[in-house]
Amino acid sequence: MNPIPFRIDVPQTALDDLRSRLINARFASRSGDEAWAAGADPDYLRSLIGYWADGFDWRGREEWLNGYSHYLAEVGGRRLHFVRFDAVRAENAPAPLALLLSHGWPSSFVEMLPLAERLSDPARFGGDPALAFDVIVPSLPGFLYSELTGGPLTRAAMASSFHALMTDVLGYERYGAFGGDIGGVVSGWLGALHPDRVVGIHMIHPSAPASFDDRPLSTSEQAFLDAEEVYDTTDRGYSEMMGTRPDTVSAALIDSPVGLAAWIVDKYRDWSDCHGDVESRFDRDTLLTILTLYWTTGSIGTSFRQYLDYPLNEPRPAIGVPAAFTLSAEPGMANFPREIAERACSDIRHWSEPGRGGHFLPLEEPDLMADELRGFFGSL
Repeated sequence: MNPIPFRIDVPQTALDDLRSRLINARFASRSGDEAWAAGADPDYLRSLIGYWADGFDWRGREEWLNGYSHYLAEVGGRRLHFVRFDAVRAENAPAPLALLLSHGWPSSFVEMLPLAERLSDPARFGGDPALAFDVIVPSLPGFLYSELTGGPLTRAAMASSFHALMTDVLGYERYGAFGGDIGGVVSGWLGALHPDRVVGIHMIHPSAPASFDDRPLSTSEQAFLDAEEVYDTTDRGYSEMMGTRPDTVSAALIDSPVGLAAWIVDKYRDWSDCHGDVESRFDRDTLLTILTLYWTTGSIGTSFRQYLDYPLNEPRPAIGVPAAFTLSAEPGMANFPREIAERACSDIRHWSEPGRGGHFLPLEEPDLMADELRGFFGSL
């Protein structure tokens, strides 16, 4: 189907039910004396939940979100949600390049809004209007207003949905792709599968190769992989649960807004460049906008599907299109060696390590990322 305009309109009954759950919430005791040492801190959660119940203005945030151009499209028989930003450019200027911005987990289209504004209307932010792009920001399949794909939710399946959106639905002959986390991997698949239509890819988490068997590991590669294994011993509990028992954990999170907040905010604090203070990077209204979207769409469980289906991913072909990387500053990315990315991508045009901005870099540092994307895609 052709894209149809869409507005976010949460029923008041859903908001009343949410508030009732919030004001009647129960909280666990902290495990030990150190805040956040064992996960989401109960004292912080009490404060955040109190504001969610009696301070947060969802209707105001809903109105803000509806100030953007939302659409629903049918792709492969499934509903796909996206936000569209048309380039603001001078009259008679050449047609702009289209950019696809893809988020990861536990994120949403909200992460990309500040970046999309800067890319589509650079003059409003002091930039060159000649470097304005059409920008498309979809919700990943299974996230918020996008339905799951028909089969297993593999990276290739997500890439197929997004490519059909950009080409069959929106009619772009060529486009660029950017993302981080899951969205970054999907961008890599787009570049590998559709080099005739994808002009280039940009990621904040560099691609790993399908295999390391082509040549021995360098010292820096081995050191990173060893450090990654050590880090995962303290970080991967969430993914083990979501990949093996998603229905168990989602049963709790879809019924408890406090549990949902704990599960998601823990990652915004741990993975961002916030030095332990999550609200130094994300104000409460932003966090609660994301949480309310997950809650009112009931999509936390379907957002886990790509973890359950992860073993069904096939090895990704080599990526030959031009590639750029702006490395995020988060624990799991420390000392990432370029050699690993070079195993996956044969044409790396740009490599940047700004040392600030974490897992949600487009939301944490939108000006930085806008400059990075303009420089790379502008050169193409």
